[in-house]
Amino acid sequence: MSYLKALRYLNSFTNYEQKSNYPYSDSFEPERMKVFLRLLGQPQRGLKCLHIAGSKGKGSTCVFAAYILRQAGFRVGLYTSPHLIDFRERIRVLWKSQKSKVKSQNYFEGMISRRELAWLVERVKPVIKRYNRVSKFGDLTFFEVFTALAFMYFKEKKVDFAVLETGLGGRLDATNSVNSLACAITPISYDHTQYLGNTLKKIAKEKAGIIKSPQSTLRFRSGQAVHSQQKKIKDYGQSTMDYRPIVITAPQEKEALAVIRKRCRQTKAGLFEIGKDITCRKTKRGFSIKGIFGRYDNLKIRLLGEHQLINALTAVGLIEALRFFGVKVDSGSIKKGLKEAVWPGRCEVILRKPLVILDGAQNSASVKALKEAITNNFKYKKLILILGISSDKDIPGICRQLNGWADQVILTRANSSRAESPEALVGYFKANNCSIAAGVREGLRLALKMAEAKDLILVTGSLFVVGEARDFFSGNSRCEI
Repeated sequence: MSYLKALRYLNSFTNYEQKSNYPYSDSFEPERMKVFLRLLGQPQRGLKCLHIAGSKGKGSTCVFAAYILRQAGFRVGLYTSPHLIDFRERIRVLWKSQKSKVKSQNYFEGMISRRELAWLVERVKPVIKRYNRVSKFGDLTFFEVFTALAFMYFKEKKVDFAVLETGLGGRLDATNSVNSLACAITPISYDHTQYLGNTLKKIAKEKAGIIKSPQSTLRFRSGQAVHSQQKKIKDYGQSTMDYRPIVITAPQEKEALAVIRKRCRQTKAGLFEIGKDITCRKTKRGFSIKGIFGRYDNLKIRLLGEHQLINALTAVGLIEALRFFGVKVDSGSIKKGLKEAVWPGRCEVILRKPLVILDGAQNSASVKALKEAITNNFKYKKLILILGISSDKDIPGICRQLNGWADQVILTRANSSRAESPEALVGYFKANNCSIAAGVREGLRLALKMAEAKDLILVTGSLFVVGEARDFFSGNSRCEI
């Protein structure tokens, strides 16, 4: 099977990333994924997984954790979504022998090759036909198929750990078919409210659904790493004989935190909280982390913004959680892994004169964090905002954060059926400094005509918009291995 045929086949499945206004509980049926994986031979079994859910910072936390593990000498499977330009960005395998520097703005280190993806699709196609004959749970979706492909690829590559980002929610997500060693909940905010619920409590219940009671019993490795931490293990309900999941949570609103704590009690999971069990202190040379088991000094990250510090702390908590399973990662690997981690489309500088920054902030909380990052890290004369938002997002909340901030606002839309029309956004902004562009490319051309060398063009509101912007500046190229 050719790569193009593989893409056409994958695109034939229902893709809820491109749809809006669908029934959440009916569209995301966990039994469907269970049956499919069973027919595939359970490729997810045996994967040692770190699982991340939340409203913002999921991808960044995954990348931080993956780069730390890679630096420690492990082969790491990394599964994230959505992609910016190329499907293959979602499935990556990182290991130390790879070159650590990203040579191109369009390069996602370690992503699956076209040949490998086509080969996997060819393998899975007859299984899908068999699924369609025996299953009573409806047609498979794009995300379910692609998640299964990731599990197959990670098993084929014999990864030491798999770092998984949830798609939507957590409880009903296709990635929730794994039993994770440790999981993390990044900050929860109002996002996808028509699907996950209109309160933080309801949203948190969906996100916390990745915290599960163990389905099997595992044994710790013998050795100093286990024996030296007996007290910690005992304090958090862990024993050297029984597997109990470890949960790391970022700072949360009280309503969301109460849900997470309750879920951990129900599943007997050990819970560690950022700001309480894992803390951070800024220093002249960067920042220091006091973790579950140790202190890590003189740390630096490339990703900008205070919110990325929270993501880094959460990732370090996940790495430390592996000590409960006899896996110790040294402080040098943590330091270097954090410093080397890159994550395109997150406060990413794509051009200098004028300054062009791309950020996929897509809810009011992430937009607020973006504003703080821009204000604290960049100087500019005039701010030109290019904004496109998906229709299922908190449009009023996002626009309230942005209204009055930029000198010029260009409203546009991504090439997606989920994208809100720019005309529908006009009412949230002052008419005298607001323009409409039919698409992202048109918006960028208009902004570049407006901008002078010392101005800032900020593209945000959606990862779909950011992806099209990256494609524009890359000269229409596609990621290649």
